Amino acid sequence: MKNKLFLLAFLLLLFNFESFAWKPPKDFVKSYVVKVIDGDTIEVKIPKTTFNHRKTLKNLRYTVRLIGIDTPEKTLNKRAKIQAKRGDKDLKTITLLGKLAYEFTKKLIPKGSTVYLEFDVQPQDRYGRLLAYIWLPDGRMLNREIICNGYAYLLTKPPNLKYADEFRKCFRYAQKHKLGLWQY
Repeated sequence: MKNKLFLLAFLLLLFNFESFAWKPPKDFVKSYVVKVIDGDTIEVKIPKTTFNHRKTLKNLRYTVRLIGIDTPEKTLNKRAKIQAKRGDKDLKTITLLGKLAYEFTKKLIPKGSTVYLEFDVQPQDRYGRLLAYIWLPDGRMLNREIICNGYAYLLTKPPNLKYADEFRKCFRYAQKHKLGLWQY
């Protein structure tokens, strides 16, 4: 009797395993990583987008800026100089840390990876980039992984504040425990 119950429980678990897997909500946009530009910016390809329930566009490429986080610049540019002035690091250190953040992001989402875009109130910035929370197929959020592991600064800007409190907690935790960039 015990063996039959065990077998029945095992079979139920086996057949229902797929229902336990993370599934993105219907409003998330499935896309594929074309490349990681830096620690907080990626390029994606959206295989198919339908507008007004009629017109379908295929294989569109977009630059996506991750909401709520800011990684150091990996190249010497105007933004790196601003980061150096605001912080206690010189330009060489800023770009070194930027390369570390870039490598961390690249490790999580190599070229060709499937990701899901979640938009907040403002879907685009003034440069035309999409602003999104990036979800991995296993249900982890890329933005959260980067900041919780210490590879980004907190950057919350209204109106996109959906996960701001969570990111703030992660940022403080990473700093306190000297994770990622905070060990330097």
